[in-house]
Amino acid sequence: MSDHHEHDHGDHDHGHDHDHGDHDHAHAHDHEHDDDRAEQRARRQVALAQIRQYGDPVLRMRANEVDEFDGELARLTERMIGVMHDAEGVGLAATQVGILRRLFVFHDEDEDRVVVNPVVTVRGKETEVDDEGCLSLGPIRMPVERAVEVTLDGFDASGNAVHLELEGMSARVVQHELDHLDGKMIIDRTDPESRREAMAQLRPRLVLR
Repeated sequence: MSDHHEHDHGDHDHGHDHDHGDHDHAHAHDHEHDDDRAEQRARRQVALAQIRQYGDPVLRMRANEVDEFDGELARLTERMIGVMHDAEGVGLAATQVGILRRLFVFHDEDEDRVVVNPVVTVRGKETEVDDEGCLSLGPIRMPVERAVEVTLDGFDASGNAVHLELEGMSARVVQHELDHLDGKMIIDRTDPESRREAMAQLRPRLVLR
């Protein structure tokens, strides 16, 4: 899932409030910021290149249960966390990197979490509609109705039991990622008008693939 908040990548003009003696320092500071932003953009492009995009058949496949908690699984989850952060996302399912295994990673209250073989064991009755983005759909956002509270059970990368009681944004993210593991996307969950608008943007991209 892409970050709910838009990132500001615009260039800020620093240094005009400094006196003449500080100009060199201000310009050096500017260059450092420019370099950081350029590196961030480059890392994001590399990460997005690893994420399957709408139209890729793997995104419509149901992932398989994980039965081995080994070094390969640990490496996969570490890689997925790195890709998620570089792509500026808040969640990433294994199917989005072409791996048909039931696991996803997400960022929850300043902590990266791994959930293997996830199952929603309690889904609250209260729902809320909010805009969602997806790392497999580019900049497109659309309204999706989700349960406000969910309880999630599964395992971490080492096979230890995970039990999470989530609400708000974190609950929305795990429902989004769970959909990916079942071959569903937000375009399937939104209202007809929003789906039509999204498809109008997606169809030209499919032709170009």
